[in-house]
Amino acid sequence: MFDEKGAQYLDCINNVAHVGHCHPGVVQAALKQMEVLNTNSRFLHDNIVEYARRLTATLPPGLSVCYFTNSGSEANDLALRLARQFRGHQDVITLDHAYHGHLTSLIEISPYKFLNGKDAKKEFVHVAPAPDTYRGPFREDHADPAGAYADEVKTIIEEAQGRGRKIAAFIAESMQSCGGQIIPPAGYFQKVAEYVRGAGGVFIADEVQVGFGRAGKHFWSFQMHGEDFIPDIVTMGKPMGNGHPMACVVTTKEIAEAFSSSGMEYFNTYGGNPVSCAVGLAVLDIIESEDLQGNATRVGNYLVELLQKQKAKHPLIGDIRGIGLFIGIDLVQDQNRTPATAEAQHVIYQMKERGVLLSADGPHRNVLKIKPPMCFTEGDATLMVDQLDGILTVLEKAGEAQTESVSSADTPRRMKAPEACSDGLSGSSAGSSENPSTKRNGACTDRHSLLSKRLRT
Repeated sequence: MFDEKGAQYLDCINNVAHVGHCHPGVVQAALKQMEVLNTNSRFLHDNIVEYARRLTATLPPGLSVCYFTNSGSEANDLALRLARQFRGHQDVITLDHAYHGHLTSLIEISPYKFLNGKDAKKEFVHVAPAPDTYRGPFREDHADPAGAYADEVKTIIEEAQGRGRKIAAFIAESMQSCGGQIIPPAGYFQKVAEYVRGAGGVFIADEVQVGFGRAGKHFWSFQMHGEDFIPDIVTMGKPMGNGHPMACVVTTKEIAEAFSSSGMEYFNTYGGNPVSCAVGLAVLDIIESEDLQGNATRVGNYLVELLQKQKAKHPLIGDIRGIGLFIGIDLVQDQNRTPATAEAQHVIYQMKERGVLLSADGPHRNVLKIKPPMCFTEGDATLMVDQLDGILTVLEKAGEAQTESVSSADTPRRMKAPEACSDGLSGSSAGSSENPSTKRNGACTDRHSLLSKRLRT
């Protein structure tokens, strides 16, 4: 990417520009169709039929009915409507620190948002622990973390039923992004689906941020959990149109028929319009012709290898996790895995100064997120890691020097990190029900300023 003065930046976070910024194939597809026709979706057009055919060919056979929308938020809102109509229930189980969109119905099921707002958790919303094997209650040394986390969902269902509640759906990102680049342990989704369906609910897989080959080996991230796991509803968005507003819900005929039988017609003026579908088709063509899934696997493996070497070198790196071009770097203050929140903010600002765009997220905003366009190269990976290495080296040396020079009465190098702070990109905070930005972002800003001051001196 380039700014208004021509300065170049390496984009390591833009999962929207999926096949690359302004890919000529996408640009030409949109231009060609716009020169012919773009209109209200009530007018039938071959593009929507062809795109639905191509899209469903990438999914398990049972997922065969498409509803086209304009955004991931619209898609997830519609998925909730489908589930609730199908089962006749309202309650939803979501994961801690999950984010599913900005509509009211989605804020209600997104702890990432509602825990920082003034509204309390709704009675029909149930929050299960994120299946985080690095920071969660069941970690990598647990005998069966998948089973343990799934049992938490089972307990939630049983307690809800004991209060007379009925579960309509369980919703989760196939890989949790805002939650801190969390990869669920193998077998977790299968067990959860069993419990949820046994309670009369459906399983919604949110692929808005992680679909379309980002996992590398699989086109859809939920597929990495095995052929025996098939969601009832899949939502998708962001990378679908390479920046063009395009999203979709795909479900089974049984659920779709139950929805249509309600008598309430679903219609979306722009969802699936001729230009959107032309763009979507171009994206699918490019993913295939440029072997971007293969690239995600090759470059992702190479990048993880480089980062593991940095982990051995830098105490600040606590964990490297990821699949394909979806990778997280969990920064820590110590061997107790205390989140290095301020350090993470310092790193992303310094990386930007060096021409590399990163972001941080997770409950403590200490996880560096890497989910670049799928054309990311090994050269790009090397450049990013080299810059990161330099910044961490300076940061750690400054901390060591400070520790040696100050007395025990002075402020220690590593204060307890605040629960959360802004990453400077989204303008939001996350982590607790208390208060939004002032307290936490202020604490983080103060600590970030302290780090910067130490480095200058």
